[in-house]
Amino acid sequence: MKNGFIKVAAAAPVIRVCDCDYNADRVIECIEKADALGVKVLAFPALTLSGVECRDLFRHKVLLDGAEKALAKVVKATEGKDMLVLVGTPVSLGHAVNSAAAAVSNGKLLAFIPQRAQTAQFIGDDGQPSAVDNGQTGFDAVPYSADSIIWCQSLSALGIAVELGPDTDSVWSREARNARAGATLIVKMADFPQTVYSTRDAELNAKYESRHNTAAVMLAAPGKGESSTDNSYSGLCLVAENGDILAETEGEDSFAVTEIDVEYLENLRRQSGNFDWIDEDYTAVAWDCAPVDTTLTRRFNRHPHLPENPADLPACCERMLDIQVSALIKRMTYAHLDHCVVGISGGVDSTLAVMVSAMAVRRMGLPSANVIACTMPCFGTSSRTKSNAVVVAEQWGCDVRVIDITKAVLQHFDDIGHAHDDYSLAFENAQARERTQVLMDIANKCNGLDVGTEDLSEFIDGWCTYNGDHTSMYDVNLGLTKTQVRANVSHIAATTEDKVLKAALYDVLDCPVTPELLPIHDDMIEQKSEDAVGSYSLQDFFTWHILVNGFAPSKVFRLAKAAYGEEFSDEELKRWLESWCRRLFSQQFKRSCLMDGPAVGAFTVSPRTGLHMPSDGEATLFLKDLENI
Repeated sequence: MKNGFIKVAAAAPVIRVCDCDYNADRVIECIEKADALGVKVLAFPALTLSGVECRDLFRHKVLLDGAEKALAKVVKATEGKDMLVLVGTPVSLGHAVNSAAAAVSNGKLLAFIPQRAQTAQFIGDDGQPSAVDNGQTGFDAVPYSADSIIWCQSLSALGIAVELGPDTDSVWSREARNARAGATLIVKMADFPQTVYSTRDAELNAKYESRHNTAAVMLAAPGKGESSTDNSYSGLCLVAENGDILAETEGEDSFAVTEIDVEYLENLRRQSGNFDWIDEDYTAVAWDCAPVDTTLTRRFNRHPHLPENPADLPACCERMLDIQVSALIKRMTYAHLDHCVVGISGGVDSTLAVMVSAMAVRRMGLPSANVIACTMPCFGTSSRTKSNAVVVAEQWGCDVRVIDITKAVLQHFDDIGHAHDDYSLAFENAQARERTQVLMDIANKCNGLDVGTEDLSEFIDGWCTYNGDHTSMYDVNLGLTKTQVRANVSHIAATTEDKVLKAALYDVLDCPVTPELLPIHDDMIEQKSEDAVGSYSLQDFFTWHILVNGFAPSKVFRLAKAAYGEEFSDEELKRWLESWCRRLFSQQFKRSCLMDGPAVGAFTVSPRTGLHMPSDGEATLFLKDLENI
């Protein structure tokens, strides 16, 4: 299964209560449909072959014999298909009758996994026999245990546990025990009826259980219109993965199909350290499935550091801003400081930093003028960025200071013997270091804090001058990616009633990202950061999937193609991935000595609590992996 993806489906066909032969035909239709889509794990509701409302008929030999023949029909229909089919059926064992999942693949019955909880419909001993022999079921001896894990032979991290009927809502968490036993996919073959809140409750449970247990959860509830005696049924089918619902359908012949990423779940479990043992009391059932290159149909968020649902973005931005403001207040209060000093350039990072600083001093009961916003024009400053920087700071009531550093930098060039027209690295970095010196000295002078503006994305790619914009006394943007910074600025622009501020912020967002260090011509921005390091949207996508999810670059290339479609060519994606990998290693020395700053999302580059790696590591393995593309 390439990159750990496997296609799964939950199906709830419309069946007839007690008509086992008819129900088998509906199951077989679903199997054929799933096979055409490349599905490798297909699950049905509990008691699909009989219906859940049979009640006293579950004890009747006619129904039990009919269910057994229907199961044999389903087993035969799977010949030549290595798909794992989990179909619900009543099973008679001696004097006991129970609801069970029949695990079927390639013309063979692999196991019965019975319901653990006993209800009024089912009677039997609490102890579970280890096997059912052909004298009782008409099949060869197969495992019969509620504590079973079905292991995929071609994808070792895929372990499948099954929960039936009341077991899916047990107060005692069977999901947690199954997950700790190694199950990465928990299949819930449900029997609950439709109520006003049944779908909502099932969604909440699937999100929580998949997140809490770092697993995928697949649920199939009885089909639409199955019965009307005392209950109604909806055919709810869904698939969730680590807290997110990937696919969901409800209605007649419901069929929810998607791909789960087993490698993703495995990586998350390794990182958590909570899955370090396998329960030996579980029965292991082997299932052989040929490796396939699963076709991806699920969506991948282009901005994974932000919520996928646009409706959730405003609350997310408010939360991020509160983290930044609260952290800055704590640092200023602790250090007995009453001023913030911010270098403003007209870019999104410094724009956000100066607004966060203004929010902080206001919340502290101090005047907005206690934020000293310094614009320090030099060789590469355009009038557009300078104007935006000043307007934003002035609209927030900051003390705006324009400090032209051209003279100081030229003097420095003379002092070190650097030609004024030598536009090498020293030419660029001298400006950044001069600005940092000015900001820190002003902060010392006014009992203030030099508030840094660099964001997480720039620290990942090292797009900053060591001991220049790389350095500050406290960096409020340290935990935010470029896409998160832009989201916060956009949120403030969208919600402010200040029309002048709104216009300036939208123009800031419209400007290209630039360090403004090389001379400009005709006031045009020519030095663009993304020309050197690639799209920040792409970079943040790479950061999420390589550093947060632990994926190989070759897999991230595949996901980027799915997320960005035709926006980038394969050559561009590979080039920027190579650049990202190289810079991840070569620029670590800048991250090894970063200042304090609050973590905001799932990832930070803090050398204390975030990314820990050597400053002289080699990117060789990462670059070699890209050769697999």
